[in-house]
Amino acid sequence: MKNIARRRLIAAATLATGALLAQGGPAFANDTYPSHSVRMVVPFPPGGSVDYIARIVVPEFAKKLGTNVFIDNKGGASGAIGTADVARAAPDGYTLLMVFDTHAVNPHINKSLPYDTFTAFDYITGMTRAPMVLATRKDFPADSLSGMIDYAKNNPGKVTYGSSGVGGSNHLTALAFSKAAGLDTLHVPYKGGGPMLTALLGGEVDFVVTTFPLVVERINTGQMKALGMGSAKRVPQLPDVPTISEQLADYSANSWIGLVAPAGLPANVAEKINTAMHEALNSPEVKDRLVGEGFEIMAGTPAEFKQWVKDRYVEAEQLIKAENIAMN
Repeated sequence: MKNIARRRLIAAATLATGALLAQGGPAFANDTYPSHSVRMVVPFPPGGSVDYIARIVVPEFAKKLGTNVFIDNKGGASGAIGTADVARAAPDGYTLLMVFDTHAVNPHINKSLPYDTFTAFDYITGMTRAPMVLATRKDFPADSLSGMIDYAKNNPGKVTYGSSGVGGSNHLTALAFSKAAGLDTLHVPYKGGGPMLTALLGGEVDFVVTTFPLVVERINTGQMKALGMGSAKRVPQLPDVPTISEQLADYSANSWIGLVAPAGLPANVAEKINTAMHEALNSPEVKDRLVGEGFEIMAGTPAEFKQWVKDRYVEAEQLIKAENIAMN
């Protein structure tokens, strides 16, 4: 009888331990992470800035993490659709999200967001930052920033600019430019950076303010014209293109990308992801290419990245309130 009772006690303990592991349990339950593929959500269609960085960084990130990582493009609503999908996912490290500057803007323009920008996510690390460039369609009737401003002033309400969606960096930076220059321009939103650039190349819009490394080759091949850089200094890739601030004091335009996950990640899983991303971003295969194309690596701590987003949140709030911008 004693042996039977002992066996039952051992069996009960085994079942209890299994249940604890199935529920997530303590930290040791995640020591095997990662044990299967990771989904990296890019909340924009292919062809835009976030997708571009993902295609460069994710393969090396997968090597450092030690598992397959597949990119899942879920575009729409300036990144909010893909972001909401990740907010609902299990906080187990198998669903990650690359966020763009719209992550700090969407709460101000979309009052129906099904998630909280700061409490619904664990902030992992910043990834890249890059200057933006004001580029026009190749046949725009001006070849300089001053000429473009003069043309727009002489044609109020007729000069159009494209964006990756309402409230995106392409929208707010172009709006800030128009406001600083005293221009009456017309905003044309698209469902991502890829469609926006296609529209510019096809002559559907007159200009965009977009991530510089994404379009430098198209500028060099004459598919579009660069009239001004959003950086504080001229970039070595296009030394003859002036900064916009040379004509409009204090104007700047930069874009950024970072990594988050559903809130509640086990600490050791979050650390593994952070370490793998830092190693990927600083690997020669990735860093040399990104820096050579004009990107800046901004890998750091989770706290640093979260504070960065909070600062951008405040900046966006000021412009959006001043211009009464809203998606709904």
